Amino acid sequence: MLNIKKLGLITSGGDCGGLNAVITGAARMALHHNISVYIIPNGYAGLYNLEHFTPLMLDLDKIDKISSGVAGSEAGHSRVKISKIKDENKYERIRRGLQKHSIDGLIIAGGDDTGSVAVDLSSQNIPCVHVPKTMDLDLQTYSVGGDSTINRISHFTRDLRTTGLSHNRALVIEVFGRYAGHTAFRGGLGADADCILIPEIPVDYEIVYEHFKETYMNRLRASDVKGSTYIIVAAEGVRDKEGKFFVDGSAGHDSFGHQRLAGSGAYIRKNLEFFMKKDPDWKKFLTEESIFVKDIYEYPEIREISLGHLVRAGDTSSYDVTFGKQNGAAAVLLLKQGLSGVTVVGVEHERISYIPTQEAITQRLVDLNDISLYESMGICFGRENVEYKPEYVKHEGMIHRYM
Repeated sequence: MLNIKKLGLITSGGDCGGLNAVITGAARMALHHNISVYIIPNGYAGLYNLEHFTPLMLDLDKIDKISSGVAGSEAGHSRVKISKIKDENKYERIRRGLQKHSIDGLIIAGGDDTGSVAVDLSSQNIPCVHVPKTMDLDLQTYSVGGDSTINRISHFTRDLRTTGLSHNRALVIEVFGRYAGHTAFRGGLGADADCILIPEIPVDYEIVYEHFKETYMNRLRASDVKGSTYIIVAAEGVRDKEGKFFVDGSAGHDSFGHQRLAGSGAYIRKNLEFFMKKDPDWKKFLTEESIFVKDIYEYPEIREISLGHLVRAGDTSSYDVTFGKQNGAAAVLLLKQGLSGVTVVGVEHERISYIPTQEAITQRLVDLNDISLYESMGICFGRENVEYKPEYVKHEGMIHRYM
């Protein structure tokens, strides 16, 4: 048990739901143990410059003004990776800042890049505990922000269905997630999407087109008012059937060095239009349904919509508020126990579980065994359907609470 008097709190990387809950959970647990907690603003940029300013101490009045249910972070963010700073004395500079303010350890909420810096800091004998945070859900643990993002994707997609039906449009809804498809997968399922395209499955656009055509035509034939739509939820990191990621070179790179992924929605639309405009069945079908107008309405319109930062913003789900508070509080207790370089996995009854951060930040992708279950329900994933073949196993032990 360490005699910790002061802790610093950092949120880093992209914003999302649940971060303010991490802050309030950590701060309240710290005060319960007579530990002062300080916000180090603007992520690792703030940590690097800590010797030049005074961090904000969180007392009960300040904590009370932070709403755990609002997304974003009262601590602010930056996409700064310490190892990329061109200063050979950067870690000594960070130590000087921490020593100046007598800060004994750090609680750091963030994703894989943030976690990799936490690993570096621990190796430099700077005590820190990592709270997993990424709406991409691609860490080995559940990450605060994931549930909030999935719910917002589903919410906006359901809302957009009314526009699709009103105009007989097909909609391609592009969502964040980088090279993992968890948010597109779960968000699309929650919105009753017809087709979900994720990085884990190379997309055969001819298969997507045939599913679109059949679904759209059947839906329109069954409608009393001749209305139809088709909804695709697509991750920003889609691959073609040769396995190549679609990359819009004009998007550039972020400050962590990652290629920005953008434009997959337009790319998918163009592929569907390519097949549609070669298909003579549309003229016959739309004529039979009394919709066809030569040179004006010869095919259904396809529109792409990028939800962008809307899926990070707004309200936080109750699950993420709870998870954030628990894990923020657990991070304080782990540091008190003298543990560093670890990631909080969760709090269950009287147990706080953790794993080394180096293990936690290993990328986790969507399990393709899950996909075939939903293919059996008629959802298209851009490939030939794979039959779902379950094993039947009696469950033993603790029930896993989340995906």
